[in-house]
Amino acid sequence: MSREGGGGGSLRVVVIDNQIETALKQLKKSMVNSGIFKEMKRRSYYEKPSVKRKRKQAEARRKRRKAQRRQTRDED
Repeated sequence: MSREGGGGGSLRVVVIDNQIETALKQLKKSMVNSGIFKEMKRRSYYEKPSVKRKRKQAEARRKRRKAQRRQTRDED
């Protein structure tokens, strides 16, 4: 499994000895880790601009809290 290019966003999974199930499992795991699954679910339906704005604000709040928790943990 390797990531191609800088910002292309394409994933590559190498299949060894026709191990399709293993390759699919690895692909899904890499898609979840890179956030592609979340993006696909989000794009599957129309999102109103107001809902989009609220979602982005909530994500920013979550990110700030996580950084703050990490900072307080590192200080101890």
